[in-house]
Amino acid sequence: MVQSENIYKFHESIPKLGEDVFLAPGSKIIGDVFIGSNSSIWYNCVLRGDVNFIRVGSNTNIQDGTVVHVSSNGFSATGGGGAPTQIGDNVTIGHNATIHACTINNYSLIGMGAIVLDGAVINEMSFIAAGALVTPKTIVKEEELWAGNPAKYIRKINDKEKKLLLNTPQIYSNLRKQFLKK
Repeated sequence: MVQSENIYKFHESIPKLGEDVFLAPGSKIIGDVFIGSNSSIWYNCVLRGDVNFIRVGSNTNIQDGTVVHVSSNGFSATGGGGAPTQIGDNVTIGHNATIHACTINNYSLIGMGAIVLDGAVINEMSFIAAGALVTPKTIVKEEELWAGNPAKYIRKINDKEKKLLLNTPQIYSNLRKQFLKK
């Protein structure tokens, strides 16, 4: 489903959507962006693929007010060339997060208000706590919980947190279906 008020071409790049993607009113998808099937981009999110690309996997939810951006040559906090933003399958990104020129792998959860910066890699099944600041080039290993400003390793995730990471994408997928019916 493509709502034209949400999709913006930048130079020759037009965002592309998989099947059954929900784009909430007020969300803005700009430039070289691909969003995988069954994903949801909620109210007032901005995904700006202007100077590099953004890839969002399938069944991923990016919640209200989140900003996803990239970096270009000369503007990267890592000191090198530019970097895209790549978000895997079944990822949950909480309300008002900032995701910049980083990689977030499958089944990870980024808490509300968290910031993930250039060159950071969040590996599978990892949990970034609400309000955390993941600094440039940080590598979060699989199944880790990180929190704080700057974010630090806290511990391995427990069974309750693992269940949250596995179940939240399906909860949002079900909600996405309800909104698509409206």
